[in-house]
Amino acid sequence: MLYSIVVFPSSKVQEVANSYRKRYDPAYALIPPYIRLKEAFELDESKLPALVEHLEQVASSTESFTAQFHRVSSFHPTNNVIYLAVQNKEPFTALHQKIAERCVSEKETYAFVPHLTIGRDLSDDELRDVTSQLSMVKFDLTSEVDRFHLVYQLEDGIWSVYQTFLLSK
Repeated sequence: MLYSIVVFPSSKVQEVANSYRKRYDPAYALIPPYIRLKEAFELDESKLPALVEHLEQVASSTESFTAQFHRVSSFHPTNNVIYLAVQNKEPFTALHQKIAERCVSEKETYAFVPHLTIGRDLSDDELRDVTSQLSMVKFDLTSEVDRFHLVYQLEDGIWSVYQTFLLSK
């Protein structure tokens, strides 16, 4: 089964992200807006208890924090993805590293950059147009991060939460 580890931001941040995702993200209906902590990975069900135990340890040893989204950026030319950039990357990077320590050994496809995707699979022209429009918009969004989620993909492509892990206060 295909799994991933994500943070869902506050409903206010999700609302803003979805206002763009409806139009620019073909995965809009498959999963709410998220910050991915671990790329999607295959995992045999027999290994799930060990992963859950590791994620529980990570959560209990990590304090909650506030995420700040301040501008739009893109991964062009590597990928035609537009995202809300995270201003304070350090807590996400630390959480990502803790998870990766004993998580699935698959090598990540891309370097870890905490972000909230609002558009993907755009043509080069559309990417330039949307990015230039959104670069003029001032974003000042915050979200309390007090949990992360192990999610899995259903046969129809929709992602569902398997388990939620609460960070320490």
